[in-house]
Amino acid sequence: MPAATPEPAASAGHIRLTSHPGQGPAGAVPIHWGEADACRRGPVVGTTGNRAQRNVIGTHSGSYGVYRALAVAAGRLMRGHRADLTDTAPTDAIGPHPAWGQARRIVSLDPWGASVQQVFAEPIAQGVDIRPTIAVTKAHIHLPEIRQALAFQRLAVDGRILLQDSSATVTKIAVEPVWWLPGVAERFGVGEVELRRSLFEETGGMYPELVTRSDLEVFLPPIGGQTLYVFGDVRALADPSVTLTARVHDECNGSDVFGSDVCTCRPYLTHAIEECVRGAQQGGVGLIAYSRKEGRALGEVTKFLVYNARKRQQGGDSADKYFLRTECVAGVQDMRFQELMPDVLHWLGIRRIHRLVSMSNDKYDAITASGIEVGERVKIPDELVPADARVEIEAKIAAGYFTDGSVPDEARLAHVKGRSLD
Repeated sequence: MPAATPEPAASAGHIRLTSHPGQGPAGAVPIHWGEADACRRGPVVGTTGNRAQRNVIGTHSGSYGVYRALAVAAGRLMRGHRADLTDTAPTDAIGPHPAWGQARRIVSLDPWGASVQQVFAEPIAQGVDIRPTIAVTKAHIHLPEIRQALAFQRLAVDGRILLQDSSATVTKIAVEPVWWLPGVAERFGVGEVELRRSLFEETGGMYPELVTRSDLEVFLPPIGGQTLYVFGDVRALADPSVTLTARVHDECNGSDVFGSDVCTCRPYLTHAIEECVRGAQQGGVGLIAYSRKEGRALGEVTKFLVYNARKRQQGGDSADKYFLRTECVAGVQDMRFQELMPDVLHWLGIRRIHRLVSMSNDKYDAITASGIEVGERVKIPDELVPADARVEIEAKIAAGYFTDGSVPDEARLAHVKGRSLD
């Protein structure tokens, strides 16, 4: 790695422009990724109030860190504000699970991110600004599709999972991305130097520490995180004898929130929620893992451009050109890259998913290659597919999007990195 650029002396009226102004390692607590003991692992310190304490690249809150910076610039937020974490502890205790002490099992989130108030109480008391990267709370969710399922008697109120007002009780878990760069590089089958340089160059040089600070191995990327919705007892997720119904869902704002009928995203999501509720009512547990990867991680602008291109092409929208038009605009069909997705499942202690509500072979392959067993795969019922989404489903099935076999073909698994993560 190139040596860090020396920091110029600050003078009155000038801003110090350096790759890592005043940042450790002097005074920074080291991170030993994969240590089973929290204190030996060390806390993730991404705050900017005391730069000498920082031991990561980037800052907390993912993409929302930019809004924090704007609030400081606008005078709405005091620079160096310390979060008051009184009464913010998780509503449900999660872990520790064996995977927390296996560095290669979890590389994209901090296993100790929900419990920093407890496990790092001593350094916090000594003035180290350690903040949670995971939050766990309780909530009720209200969905018209659940009310419809009750009306058609596919579901029934039980007073525990489904309440009289047709709301469902859930445990909600918000997870910010925390990347251990050596593990992320290995998961994708690239060298760490190559990964760092690509991240540096393709973000316009936003994080010089990626190429100047090889001693900093943890990166807080400016991307969206994920939210988990658990139906039933969170502790049951780690018990392979309890039937687990799960869906790993990638964000689609147009469908999920606004009900756009050009794809099957909301119908599949609400169908999965119904399956999770039913499973929890029958003594199992349900999980929705919702990731911010809008438009196959290409973004909504690209997605809408592709919509226009598909509908305006000669002959109209068709399954045989579905992926071609995406690739013409974006240069790639899909940038979701499910290699990091199973990390949150390992964080929850999951070893077996009895019913996976998904038709995606990419998701299935990533989950099983990470060592988690999958039983039945549940596809979306035909009657839930909107008319305008038929092209999407036909194109995906024609491309081998879904197979009924419970064991994936070796040919499909050949591209899955990190097959053995022990």
